[in-house]
Amino acid sequence: MRPAFAVRGADSSPWKWTCATSPARCGNRTRFRARRQRLLESRGMNRNPDHRPGAAGLALVAALLAGCSADKPSSFQGYVEGEYVYVASPVAGRLTKLLVHRGQAVESKAQLFELDAENEAAAKQQADEQLGAAQAQLADLKLGKRNAELAVVQAQLAQAKAAEEQAAQQLKRDEAQFEAGGIARAQLEDSRANHSIKADRVREISGQLAVSQLPAREDQVRAQTAQAAAARAAVRQSEWRLNQTRGVATTGGLVSDTLYRVGEWVPAGSPVVKLLPPGNVKLRFFVPQSVAGGLKPGAATQLQCDGCPAGLSAVVSYISEQPEFTPPIIYSNETREKLVFMVEARPAEDSAGKLRPGQPVSVMLK
Repeated sequence: MRPAFAVRGADSSPWKWTCATSPARCGNRTRFRARRQRLLESRGMNRNPDHRPGAAGLALVAALLAGCSADKPSSFQGYVEGEYVYVASPVAGRLTKLLVHRGQAVESKAQLFELDAENEAAAKQQADEQLGAAQAQLADLKLGKRNAELAVVQAQLAQAKAAEEQAAQQLKRDEAQFEAGGIARAQLEDSRANHSIKADRVREISGQLAVSQLPAREDQVRAQTAQAAAARAAVRQSEWRLNQTRGVATTGGLVSDTLYRVGEWVPAGSPVVKLLPPGNVKLRFFVPQSVAGGLKPGAATQLQCDGCPAGLSAVVSYISEQPEFTPPIIYSNETREKLVFMVEARPAEDSAGKLRPGQPVSVMLK
């Protein structure tokens, strides 16, 4: 007996069931199709050809999808970053005064801290004394001998002139006596020799007086002038080291932190105060490669952040030349959407003071 659900055709084809051969099974199939149709309709998936969307509907959906894919993000996420200024002293010392505290706003040239300056003050005093000595010695070389020494030479000259005049009078008398035959020629020669000696003595002391009134030799003066200049440079150096014990703000800003306490030893070059000037606040955000190509330094942006007032703005100052990828790094049409570039922007002066490093921001390009 052959199965009820299959019949062989006249051409000896495989057995197939029909509604005539198996009415029960045919009824089950009809009921199954009806249930599936009701289920699809309840889910909004009507498979009825009459209910399929038309060409206009498909075009509208395609246009909407194309429009969504072409939209650029309205803002880019980033954060605030600060370039801090670390104020330090090139000399070591114990911290004696800390004149600022964290969160305080300071002006340019304001004193921030002070180190123990006893050693530097002593060095400054020593340099001042050495400079005074060198300058006094230079002045002495330019003046020549003292007045008292000149007076002694002048007295010797006066004595020599008196002796020379006396010898000249004696020579005159001896010449008269010799003419009269009263003295011998030998006595006249002695008088002439004595007068010549006295005259030479006058010339000698006159030369000594002239030399005593002259300053020192030019080479000595130049050497002492160089010594005075070296002493003056040592004074400036010691004064500079003394001033370096007082830390001064090179620019105005906000005291972000103090790194030492009063009484602690501060090594040379170690920062004591950390400043954040308003001009050193910047933004970092990341834009996709499709936007980075048209972005240039100087482009204006607007900022938004939690708790910040409206109207904050910044100007793009730097665009990174190195792209950043989300791994894996594959250059293809599908993965290049992951390619982003880091961009830096400087906020306006009125906006910089309202931002804090580490604060998340949303950046909108104009």
